[in-house]
Amino acid sequence: MVTYLSNQTTGSGTGLYEIDENLHITKRPESCDGTYANRFVHTPTNQLIIGPHVIDADRNVRTVNELAKYRLTGVMTHLHDPERLVYVLGMEGEFFELDLLTLAVTKLDELTERLGISRRVHFKAGYTAFGRVVVANNTYGPEEFAGEANEGRLAEWDGTEWRIIDRNPYVEVIGRGSFGKTIFAMGWDRASAILMVYTENDGTWRRYRLPKASHTYDHMWQTEWPRIRETEHERFLMDCHGMFYELSPWAYGNHVWGIQPIASHLWVHGDFCSFRGMLVLGADNASPAVGANPLVGEPYSNLWFGKTDDLWNFGPRAGWGGPWWKTPVRADEPSDPYLLTGFDRKSLHLTHDASRGVTMHVDVDFLGDGTWHEYATFDVPAGGYVPHEFPSGFSAHWLRVRASHDCTATAYLHYT
Repeated sequence: MVTYLSNQTTGSGTGLYEIDENLHITKRPESCDGTYANRFVHTPTNQLIIGPHVIDADRNVRTVNELAKYRLTGVMTHLHDPERLVYVLGMEGEFFELDLLTLAVTKLDELTERLGISRRVHFKAGYTAFGRVVVANNTYGPEEFAGEANEGRLAEWDGTEWRIIDRNPYVEVIGRGSFGKTIFAMGWDRASAILMVYTENDGTWRRYRLPKASHTYDHMWQTEWPRIRETEHERFLMDCHGMFYELSPWAYGNHVWGIQPIASHLWVHGDFCSFRGMLVLGADNASPAVGANPLVGEPYSNLWFGKTDDLWNFGPRAGWGGPWWKTPVRADEPSDPYLLTGFDRKSLHLTHDASRGVTMHVDVDFLGDGTWHEYATFDVPAGGYVPHEFPSGFSAHWLRVRASHDCTATAYLHYT
């Protein structure tokens, strides 16, 4: 007996599968194995693009057969002909141009080769604004954790040349165009979650660091589809490494402020949105994964309907991370800003490998506008370690650390 499983969720995507009487699962050869994660409304032609399908306002569906065999993860506004064309990104780095009137497809590039990615690739998202296309690839495994490889990518294209912005794994790129004059990109490294922000006013990318609510997202397959989405009003809701945050699309004085942690969770959210006054979460949770997960008999992915206020009753606002994890640092060079606000109890851990004592300067930005004030200094002896517990109720938007001498240093925080 053979049973056909339509859209069986697997570790690498969705497709059509066969299961025999011995419970062996195999993929049908005519099935596209891939999670269509590209969702895009093209306003000039009033069409929705999802997967290889183009849907008009009268619900007529046209399928772009040339794209159906690819695992599509992003659709982006065209740089030069936005009224008719879009860019389409495949998970394996395929980069296309699609004509939404004729459905003609032109392959523009192979980003694995262009951006120097030699191991398993996992492009997740793309976005166009301010004369650039920005794409994210979240390649990450034991090699990246050990510092032996760095094949994650955040990269931008001006229509002529590609430029690598960061060599860490990234999972989301989004913005609100001229409304907020910002682009947000979300990723991580072994030290913390990362929020990269581009501000159009000065044309600069800035790196901010956020806590991780769980290490279970520290892999390219397990950090599948965290998103930043506009919900209810013009504000953003950000799902970052197991933590929901409120995020403003604005950057005043070219600085981001007002990032507010809401709650932690253990779900993998494929996407979420506001719908008829409700918040809808799409869950990509446990699945058989083509026999790789014997404890799960069927997929546990579904839709959750509720209110945004319900999120505050999810898991506690807790996490860990820091600006430095055994990081080579130069004397008096400040670390990236690390989020300090919105958590009840906070502790800081400092250490280094220098053969002499090192003074660690801890600064805080309580306004969130890039104005820093020294909070305290800590003398860390050679090969030593100094912990610090912040006073109950103490908070500021950001924290950073400076070392008095060159060394390899760790500055790590735990929030409970």
